[in-house]
Amino acid sequence: MSRMKSRVNGGVNCTAQVDPANILEADNATQGVAEKSTRWHTSYKGGHMTKPTDGSGNLCLRFLPLLFLVAIGTLGIVAQRETGDWPQFGWDLASSSAPTYATGITAANVGTLTRRQVTLDGTVDGSPIYLRGVTVKGSKHDVFFVTTTYGKTIAVDAATGTILWEYTPPKYDSLHGSAQVTNSSPVADPDREYIYAAVPDGTVQKLAVSDGHALWATSITLMPTKEKIAGALKVFHGRVVAVTGGYVGDRPPYQGHVVTLDAQSGRLLHVWYSLCNDRTALYMPNTCPQSDSAIWGRAGAVIDAGTGNIFVATGNGDYDGKTNWGDAVIELNPDATQIIGNYTPANNAELNRRDLDVGSAAPAMLGGDLLAQGGKDGVFWLISIKAMTGSASHMGGELQTIPTPSAARQFPTAPAVWHHGTETWMFAADFGATAAWTIKDGKLSPMWKNSNGGTSPVVAGGLLYVYDAAGGLRIYDPVKGTQLVDLQCGAGHWNSPIVVDGKVALPEGNANMHTTTGVLDIWSLPGR
Repeated sequence: MSRMKSRVNGGVNCTAQVDPANILEADNATQGVAEKSTRWHTSYKGGHMTKPTDGSGNLCLRFLPLLFLVAIGTLGIVAQRETGDWPQFGWDLASSSAPTYATGITAANVGTLTRRQVTLDGTVDGSPIYLRGVTVKGSKHDVFFVTTTYGKTIAVDAATGTILWEYTPPKYDSLHGSAQVTNSSPVADPDREYIYAAVPDGTVQKLAVSDGHALWATSITLMPTKEKIAGALKVFHGRVVAVTGGYVGDRPPYQGHVVTLDAQSGRLLHVWYSLCNDRTALYMPNTCPQSDSAIWGRAGAVIDAGTGNIFVATGNGDYDGKTNWGDAVIELNPDATQIIGNYTPANNAELNRRDLDVGSAAPAMLGGDLLAQGGKDGVFWLISIKAMTGSASHMGGELQTIPTPSAARQFPTAPAVWHHGTETWMFAADFGATAAWTIKDGKLSPMWKNSNGGTSPVVAGGLLYVYDAAGGLRIYDPVKGTQLVDLQCGAGHWNSPIVVDGKVALPEGNANMHTTTGVLDIWSLPGR
């Protein structure tokens, strides 16, 4: 295949930009209105409803008719956007991995998919994102965007596999071939003109969709050789949300933390640390007596689209329910400035001692009052969000504890949550099995299970997609658990697919192999 590319090497373009957040304020508010009215059955992307006030904090009712008119006028735009893009890991803010639009791929035609392999200048040990019909170098394209383990971000034409542009970070030459990597997936701004991507030098970068040039780069750690950006990025209401963990082997010092950045300028807004939590600015990891408590789940932070609250889960580390929050599920306010909810299992000390991270996955938002948290202990904890409310320590009190698919002491994947009619389904895979549950009477009830291992599942267009890191992409009937096809592909690690517009995109490869080449598999229906 011929490959056309333009590299953007180093440097940051400091040209002033119009603030898209101002343009999209009404659009974001409308998305929140739509989400709040249909939250149980639909997925969501974008901002949340804001209340106009008179400056003293009192609600200005005179603005509501205008807001209503703006909402009516923009609902169509929002609906149109939600029918094509896959803008972030897991599709929506909660990383449900269950888009509500039709993909064109069905049980009747899935067997006709054919594969194109695109050679990449790096391994992508994560998930692609996708924007439909965006302008790149003056022409409209449907585009997959991927970030490699050493921080290159690459735009790939979805129809032809052509490399449209490739961004190479300034410090790439000092990174490639080393153990300093990222598994993070990029995220698209709601304006669809920019994406945000992680680099293993500890920065988050804003890149132009049109040509890949960098607008800003902001450090979110002062020791990137110890603190890793592994989780996916999110963007919500003008803020980029990023999380950090540690590298393989839990090599101290590092402290898992949540960072919010101003999406327009890149300015660091707030930092929430899971250890030495009384500090509110970036600090050198070796200045905190405690270490670890990584936030490393594939989805990174997940966001409740109705409230803007941020949910994360931490790995093994000290816990006192005051300034140290190892092995816990944490709910933060939208600014990431304060804890508004928390949970840890009653055996927190044992989990820490045995390196059985509660937060080997991000929280799975099941809808309503429920979330499920899977960890390295081989169990899911079903938790009431209301019951974990408040900054005081909440230890124990989960609604249910059930095994992960193979009950293995490793669960580094993100469950998929599918609202199917009046039912809510959860799908999960680990190294040894794939399984499905539904919520019945407020508990997770098993529906089916098989012995096929997998990474983070995706439910799209009424089909379940599960990548086996040993090689192969299995596609199932999600209700019956019947396997429909097994698509041939190579081995990987934490990679997971996305499904859009009659296409399936899946990267191959393992970040821990430290290679500088990789493959993006694109399966397409005939004529797509």
